[in-house]
Amino acid sequence: MNDYPVRTGSMLYTLVDPNKGHEVAYNRWYERDHFYAGCLIGPWLFAGKRWVATRELKDIRFPEDSTVTSPVDKGSYLATYWVLEGKHDEHFKWAAEQVWELYANDRGFPERQHAHTVMFNTPWAHYRDENYVPIELAFDHPYKGLANVFLDRADNTSEEDLNEFLSTTLLPSLLSEGSPIASCVNWKPIPRNDDIDGNAPMDLGSPTGNDERHMQMFFLEEDPRTIWSLFKDYAEKINDSGLATVVLAAPFIPTIVGTDTYTDQLW
Repeated sequence: MNDYPVRTGSMLYTLVDPNKGHEVAYNRWYERDHFYAGCLIGPWLFAGKRWVATRELKDIRFPEDSTVTSPVDKGSYLATYWVLEGKHDEHFKWAAEQVWELYANDRGFPERQHAHTVMFNTPWAHYRDENYVPIELAFDHPYKGLANVFLDRADNTSEEDLNEFLSTTLLPSLLSEGSPIASCVNWKPIPRNDDIDGNAPMDLGSPTGNDERHMQMFFLEEDPRTIWSLFKDYAEKINDSGLATVVLAAPFIPTIVGTDTYTDQLW
């Protein structure tokens, strides 16, 4: 994905709802304390970004009977983090101890509910441009939105066959010249481990998904609301292929750091 030594090897994906009435307090706690104290000050985690799904964005998620978020509109704030290739275990061993330390010192936030908090690895990327923004820089680049597509591979389909179909048939068309979609990175979920995330001091939400689960992150140069039909068509082609089924497609926009913007637009 990147010609330089700094390469993304794994990711933390955490989708959360603040309890109603606690939106501003949650936003400030996460942005000003937990984003750093729970993640970025740790070893080998080198980038992070927060995203938000307003009511309008939640309303265009599909399918309605998603197994990732139930109900489908669950989860307002998304935080995503990159961990350096080869350093996953080292970082998350620190993180597992750190979160307990924070909670012991009253630096948790009980007025929130996790919708889907999962670690992912085995990334591969597809880019629109020959001179592309590598995934490693995606959180620092001023993209206007993010689209997540979760899909479950069919029982009779190998991971290699699905990856080949996506990378050689669907993604070149979706990310063709002039597309508002700059890049896509494909991930596999990591099963929960009692030594790391299986023993967290909070419920982490829906299950990680089994070996058939893939999750794709698309980085967008336009507001996802204006181009969502592209993802409707993309999901239809995946479903029609018989190789996999889309179990959630969800758009997000970046939070405006240092402000309470969007806290009044979640519900």
